[in-house]
Amino acid sequence: MNVLGIETSCDETAASIISNGNLIANVVYTQNIHKKYGGVVPEIASQHHLNQIIDVIDTALKKSNLKKKDLDGIAVTYGPGLMGSLHVGLNFAKAMSLSLNIPFLGINHLEGHLYSNYIDNNEISFPNVCLLVSGGHTQVWLIKNYSDFELIGETLDDAAGEAFDKGARILGLNYPGGPEIDKISKNGDFNFYQFPRPKVKNLPYSFSYSTRSFLSSSSANFAFNSDCNILLLAPNSSTKKTM
Repeated sequence: MNVLGIETSCDETAASIISNGNLIANVVYTQNIHKKYGGVVPEIASQHHLNQIIDVIDTALKKSNLKKKDLDGIAVTYGPGLMGSLHVGLNFAKAMSLSLNIPFLGINHLEGHLYSNYIDNNEISFPNVCLLVSGGHTQVWLIKNYSDFELIGETLDDAAGEAFDKGARILGLNYPGGPEIDKISKNGDFNFYQFPRPKVKNLPYSFSYSTRSFLSSSSANFAFNSDCNILLLAPNSSTKKTM
């Protein structure tokens, strides 16, 4: 069985093909245009999905050495995600399904994250705990078996990816924030500033990535020297300290 997977939930247009349980093609187009805006602009994301989806799917088919007539089904993200972006992938999948007379199945893309662990991997045993981290979601799942899983914890505010992006914006770094913060942190001092560890009452497996504490600490002025170290200038002070 050959199944085409289509993903357009945010700012990446992706297509993959699974053949008899094995991944034989995976193509991802990333929309770098959002860097200059400091975040994903939904309208621009939708248009770029529309512009790229045919080429991405055609490339996946070429890499798999399959033709459209060889497909037995289509799986497509139906949510969660940006509404306009989701519509592009979903409507394209519907059109392909009708033209090829094959079934399509809408997929919750968070469940897709969970199931991706099993691709080309037969060593996962049950039960297990899965940490699901993406740009817009950070969750902890108890996986009892392939079809039985339970959400046992999640962020109560920002997801980890959102916290990185907001933190980078506060520091004047580029988007996306994760790689930028990772780069400068390699020369950083882990003990330079002690951020509080938020505790969530009655929810032992939930957590918080709120940037409020970071905003408070960054009321001081930040700048970067040529070695990508952070120079901290305290308010009303000329004293600088290198992180």
